[in-house]
Amino acid sequence: MRRYWFPKPYADTVAKLRVPSGFILVFAFLWLSDPSAQSILLGVPVSAVGLLLRAWAAGHLAKNQSLAVGGPYAFTRNPLYLGTLLVAAGVVIASQKLALALLFGVVFALIYLPVIELEEQHLRKLFPEYSAYADRVPILLPRGRILMTEDRFQPRLYLRNEEYQALLGYLAGLLVLIWKTSYTVR
Repeated sequence: MRRYWFPKPYADTVAKLRVPSGFILVFAFLWLSDPSAQSILLGVPVSAVGLLLRAWAAGHLAKNQSLAVGGPYAFTRNPLYLGTLLVAAGVVIASQKLALALLFGVVFALIYLPVIELEEQHLRKLFPEYSAYADRVPILLPRGRILMTEDRFQPRLYLRNEEYQALLGYLAGLLVLIWKTSYTVR
């Protein structure tokens, strides 16, 4: 039997906090960020890679219908969460606040990692082939061995998964950073 890092009751509880914690992170970002034009130029490419990874993943994900093993799922079992980490890293770079990096790291460790475990438990029950896939593909950070498939990006899945919302949210945050550079006295 597979052992997990977090007790299921804890994971179930924090899964419900994922969306509210996002609002707290947005508020902290709005309040604490102190961007400059240079920091924005450094952070945007990092976030852009994260957004592209999330979009690529969403175009391969037919939730609860089939096991996603193609596209970025050939490199990591959780490309959406890896993309989220990259987006957050870019935001932290652009915001120039170490406190945001620490806050994002704590939220990821205490909320997102337990949610990843819950999702993995669900996938193991739903798809018998998940265990073999999990043995070949790392949970988050890609490594040398890659499982290649013929799967192609499907724009309809990207739209069905509403991944464009991540892009729109990021663009709104970027506009706030740009606004703050214009109206913050240095």
